[in-house]
Amino acid sequence: MRRQTGWIAGLGLALVLALGPADSRAADVYQEPAAFLGEVFQGEAPDASVLWLTEDVKRATREVLGHDLKGLRLRYWRRDNRTAWILEEIGKTKPITTGIAVSDGAIERLQVLIYRESHGWEVRHSFFTDQFKGLTLDDDARLSEQIDGISGATLSVRALEKLARLALCLDAHVRAAETGAGACNG
Repeated sequence: MRRQTGWIAGLGLALVLALGPADSRAADVYQEPAAFLGEVFQGEAPDASVLWLTEDVKRATREVLGHDLKGLRLRYWRRDNRTAWILEEIGKTKPITTGIAVSDGAIERLQVLIYRESHGWEVRHSFFTDQFKGLTLDDDARLSEQIDGISGATLSVRALEKLARLALCLDAHVRAAETGAGACNG
């Protein structure tokens, strides 16, 4: 009996060590950012451009995200009327890396590239991400249509909604800098 108990305890310890602590969960990479950019721009992505985080841009992004963006600038990719953004937002505790393509002020494509959370990974599927196609920002800098959530993935859904709004807002700032038109006010 004692030998059997020791064997079971040893197996339990081995499982704990093999699985590791819950917060050391590896990231699920669904698509590398470079591959996403290659698809958006049909083969070869243009060189990265830089959007400086001026006070106007910071104010607008703070309104969208509810917090400040870190850093002084953001990289984005642009060809003609299309911009692509690789952005991150915290779901529950870990960042979700997302690729978003915007064309003529509307979302053309939103794709979860890297997912690090233990729950809510369903947001990566096209049944969810396809809801963002064609969305724009309304006058209050909200998405033009409501996004249907996923039970058990509420925080991940909210993170992707914020990132969609952020990409549209940043795209508006890029276009406004060239045309002098109004930019996103968050």
